[in-house]
Amino acid sequence: MDSLLFPSPSEDDDDVFTLFDNPFSPLQQPSLSNSTDPLFLVPFRWWKEARETVCSGRGGVLYNGTARLTGAGEDEEKEEVMAVGRRDSEILVSMKREGEAKISQEERVSSEGDFALVSEWMFLTALRWHNDLTGVESFLPEEDSMHDLFSLQIRLLCVLETNSLVIKINQKDNQFGAFNAAYNIFCNETRLLRIWDFSEQTNQLFTNKRKLFRDSGPSDEEISLELQVYGFSYSIIKNRETGKEDMMAEQSMIDVASFSDSLKMNGSVHKVNLYSRKKQSSPLGRGYGSIPPLGLTGLYNLGNTCFMNSAIQCLVHTPKLVDYFLGDYRKDLNFENSLGMHGKLAIAFGDLLRMLWAPRTTPVSPRMFKSTLASFAPQFSGYNQHDSQEFLAFLLDGLHEDLNRVKHKPYAEPKDEDDRPDVVVADEYWRNHISRNDSVIVDLCQGQYRSSLACPACKKLSITFDPFMYLSLPLPSTTLRKMTLTVVSTDGHTLPYPVTVSVPNNGSLEDLVQALGTACSLREDEMLLIAEIYNHSILHILGDPHDSVDLIRDNDRLVAYRLAKATDGTPLVEFLHQRKEKLYIHAFPSFEKFGIPLVARMTDFSKGSEIYKQFLKLIDPFLMQADDSSIDSDTTQNISCEDEEMEDVVLDRDAKLDNESANDLDSISDFEFYLDSGNFLASRIKIQMDEPVPISKSNRHIKVLVTWPEKMIEDYDTSILSFLRDVCEPTLKKPQESVSLYKCVDAFLNEEPLGPEDMWYCPRCEDHRQASKKLDLWRLPEILVIHLKRFSYNQYFKNKLETFVDFPIDDFDLSSYMFDKNKFCHHYALYAVINHYGGMGGGHYTAFVQLGNNRWYEFDDNNVFPVDWEKIKTPAAYVLFYRRISLNDVE
Repeated sequence: MDSLLFPSPSEDDDDVFTLFDNPFSPLQQPSLSNSTDPLFLVPFRWWKEARETVCSGRGGVLYNGTARLTGAGEDEEKEEVMAVGRRDSEILVSMKREGEAKISQEERVSSEGDFALVSEWMFLTALRWHNDLTGVESFLPEEDSMHDLFSLQIRLLCVLETNSLVIKINQKDNQFGAFNAAYNIFCNETRLLRIWDFSEQTNQLFTNKRKLFRDSGPSDEEISLELQVYGFSYSIIKNRETGKEDMMAEQSMIDVASFSDSLKMNGSVHKVNLYSRKKQSSPLGRGYGSIPPLGLTGLYNLGNTCFMNSAIQCLVHTPKLVDYFLGDYRKDLNFENSLGMHGKLAIAFGDLLRMLWAPRTTPVSPRMFKSTLASFAPQFSGYNQHDSQEFLAFLLDGLHEDLNRVKHKPYAEPKDEDDRPDVVVADEYWRNHISRNDSVIVDLCQGQYRSSLACPACKKLSITFDPFMYLSLPLPSTTLRKMTLTVVSTDGHTLPYPVTVSVPNNGSLEDLVQALGTACSLREDEMLLIAEIYNHSILHILGDPHDSVDLIRDNDRLVAYRLAKATDGTPLVEFLHQRKEKLYIHAFPSFEKFGIPLVARMTDFSKGSEIYKQFLKLIDPFLMQADDSSIDSDTTQNISCEDEEMEDVVLDRDAKLDNESANDLDSISDFEFYLDSGNFLASRIKIQMDEPVPISKSNRHIKVLVTWPEKMIEDYDTSILSFLRDVCEPTLKKPQESVSLYKCVDAFLNEEPLGPEDMWYCPRCEDHRQASKKLDLWRLPEILVIHLKRFSYNQYFKNKLETFVDFPIDDFDLSSYMFDKNKFCHHYALYAVINHYGGMGGGHYTAFVQLGNNRWYEFDDNNVFPVDWEKIKTPAAYVLFYRRISLNDVE
C-alpha cells in the first residue's frame, strides 16, 4: 500500500552529485531558448570509441595547450603548495585554437593523453554506449580503473589576438579534493595537452566574442561555468600531505566491490538493495563518489506516486526511446501544437530520463516532473492513487504532441474503401495519419488495426484502418465457476429446486442462461428470467445478456423463473408473502415477509379475482402431503385419494369464484391481496375481488403483497418457499487460474456484436444497426505495449481479476495473428513489466526491467533489486512491454 507520507528533504533534495542534484540548475533550466548545455571533459580515448555511434561524421575543434600552477613562489615546490592547499593557488590552462580538424588514423591509435570536451547529451549517450557494449560488469571496480564524475568551477577567457582560450581553475572556487584532482589531470602531463571540442560551445564563445568586439570594442570579461570531469581513475588522485591515496576513496571502491559480491553468491542471485539511503563520503567532497551500474536508479515515492514511478521506469528503459532522449531531442520540440504542452512535458521527461541514466548513487526525486505534468493534467495533481496504465497512455500521448514534427496538420478526408485492396486502403490511412502525427512515439509505439463492421440486416461490410498505441487484452477464463440458482416454475406443477451449473469465470449472463436451460431441460416455448432476491423480494432483474458473471457475487441469491415465451412483454406480477406476527406492537398487528417471491405474466386485470386465481395456481405445488413416515404400500392408494380430493378442492374454489355472486367473494377468499408500491410511507391499496385492479397501463412490473392466514400456512408447506441457497458456497481455497497470453489475443480478436448503446449507422439500410465488429492486427509497432484488463467496473461495485497470465519472455510470436503477413518481423521479446499488487481499494505498483546481459531488476520506488527471470511471471503483471526482434535472433 502506498504511503501518504512525504520523503524528507534529506532523502530526495540532497543527493550526491552536484550536476544532477538539481535537475533544473541554471545550465539545465527547461526553457524554450537554446541555452548553453553543460560541458563534460572526458578522456579522448574513451570518447572516440563511442563517437561514431553518438555523432558520426561530426568533426571537433582542436586545441593545443599547456598548463601551469600559479600562486607559488620561486623557491616553493609545487608539491608543497598542493599539500598546504593555498587559497591563492590557480591552475592556468592555455589552449591555442588550431581550428576544426578530423580525427586521423594516428589519433585513433594513440590518444592516451588527449581530452574531449562534449555536451551533456553526447556524454550520456556515450556513457550508455559503453554500458551496453560491455554490460554491468564493466562498471564493477578493477585496479586503477574506477572512474568518477566530479565538478570543477572554472572561468573561461577568450583571447582573440592569439586565437586562444584560457581556462582558470582557482583553489578558492573549488574544494581542495577537486582542485587536487584537476592538478593531477592537467599538470602531471609532461607532453603538450590536446583538447578536442565536439560540443561546439567554444566555437560559439569565439563567435560571440568577435561580435562583441565589433559592437563595443575589446573585452576581457571572463565566463564562469561548471565543468563536469569524468573518466579518471583514483590512482592519480593523491593526498599530497600523506603521499598515499585517500582512505575514503579506497573505502568507496570497497563499497562498490561489496555491491559486486552481493549480486552473485554461490552462483545464485540474491535480492539485495543496490542503493543505500546513506550518502557516501568522498575525497573530493560533495559531488564525487563511486559510480554504480547505469540505469539502476530508483525514484522516490512522493506520496501514492508508485503508479507514476513504475510506468516511468519502463519507459526510461525502452532502448530506442532512451537513445532519443539522451540525444539531441530538443530539435523536435513543437511549441506551437495546441494539443500538446508547448514542449514542457517532453523537456521535463527528457531531464528526468537523463538523471536516471546519469552516474549516481542515490535515487531521484521526480517532483519537478510531477509538477510539470500536473500543470497540464490536473487529474494527476495531489497525491491520490491512479491507474498506471491510464497515466502511461496520457504520458505517451502528451510526449507525442510535444514532439510532433508536424507543425501545421493538413486535413485528410477519409475515403470509402470502394472494394479497393486492403493493402492500398491501409497504406492510404497510414499516410494520412503520418501526415498529421509524426514523432518518435509514433515511430516506436503506434501500430494499426483492421476494423470491420458487418450489418446484420443487409450484410454491408465497412472496413477502416485505425492507429493504436497499445493493446488492451481481456482475460478469458479457463477455470469454470460453479453457480447455484433456484429454478421456480410458473405452470403450477413443479416445486422450486436448486440447479448447479458451471460457467467460465469471465463468462456472460448469456452463458449462464444457456447452461441453466440445458440443466433444467428448458422447452422451446419457455424462457428464463433471472432475478436477484434480497429481503424476500426481487432486488433487480439480470436482463443484459452481455453482462459479465463476475458482477455476480458469491453470496448473492438468484432465482430463475420459467416463463412462457408467448407472454414475453406482458406485465410481470410479483407476489410477495407476509404473515401476521404473534406479538403485536401497541395493540396493532405487525407483519413479516417470508419466502421466495413468485411471479407470473398477466394481461387481465379487470377483476381482482384474476389475481387470486393466478396466485392459487402458483402455490398449488406447495399443498401439504401426508407425513412421509406413515407412507407404506397399504396407504399409497389413500394418499392418491387425498390428492384427488385436494385437487377437487382447488377446482371447487375456481368454480365458486366463477359462479358465486360478488357479495360472497370476500368470504370465499382466504388470502388478502394488496398493491405494494415499495414506499413504506404510502398506504397499500387492497385488491377487491369484484373490482378492477387499480394499476397504470405503463406499469410493467406489479408488486402484489399477499397476506397468509394461519390456516393456509398449515395447509401449505411454506418452508420450501423459505429455502434459498447462495450462488457459490464458500471454499477454503480457490485454485489458481491460469491463461496464456495467446488466449488473451484470441479473445481480443474474436468477432462480437456491438452493445445496444453503440449502434452503428448502416449507410445502406440508412438506419442504426447492432452490427458485428471484428478487429485484426495489420501493422505492429517497434515497441508493443500490452495492457491486461484486470479491472472491471459496474454501477454497483468494482472488481480485480487475479488471473495468472503465462506470457512469453524471449519470443512472443504474433505471425499467425497478422492479417497482412508481409510487413516486418512479428516476433517480440519482453523487456519490462508493470505490476499491481492489492485490490481495488488500494494497492502498490512496481516494475520489472531487463538490462544488459539478460539481467532483470525490480524497481520498487527508490529501491532497486536484482531478480531471477523465472520470477518475472506473476499474477500481478498488469502492463507488458515488448520490443521487436529480428528473425536472426529468433533462429
